[in-house]
Amino acid sequence: MRYELPHAVDGQAIGLLGGSFNPPHAGHVHITREALKRFSLDRVWWLVSPGNPLKAEGPAPMERRLAAARALVHHPSVDVTDVEARIGTRFTAETIERLRRLYPRTRFVWLMGADNLAQFHKWDRWEQIMEMVPVGVLARPDGRMPARMSKAAARYERWRLPARESHMLARATPPAWCFVNVPMLDISSSEIRASGHW
Repeated sequence: MRYELPHAVDGQAIGLLGGSFNPPHAGHVHITREALKRFSLDRVWWLVSPGNPLKAEGPAPMERRLAAARALVHHPSVDVTDVEARIGTRFTAETIERLRRLYPRTRFVWLMGADNLAQFHKWDRWEQIMEMVPVGVLARPDGRMPARMSKAAARYERWRLPARESHMLARATPPAWCFVNVPMLDISSSEIRASGHW
């Protein structure tokens, strides 16, 4: 079952949380709620990806992951989408480029856990992502120190907003990023898969 592209009102600040969501879990919901609050976002779109280019094994079928995500998250400001499958993109930089063309009056913010910031320099055109949209980083278990010491953090240190100014991130001109510590939920998709519950 396919869904239409999500609706956006001109001027809205929309957080983009990409991932395979294989499976989606309470940790995804937790950082979504924190992102809405900390970064003063109007909405968050979950971008359930066709596959992760950095992972050798493919995820569960898209329809299964979409259905699980929609069954899990019940928040009026969150949209679970298959945007990347619909617009035919696979890499984050490409997805953001396309979304900015499709929604020219929307202020997008890329959201990621601190664990992703630690390996962000391995992403395709990662510097271009930083130059295109503000980036909101939410601390997750065991990811804070590697993230703070990461190549991306060092390269863009001068454009980092203090956590106390996180509410201004969506209105900042990129490059701009903000690292916020959030209450921890120590859960991961890989652990759920390993337990046999997916």
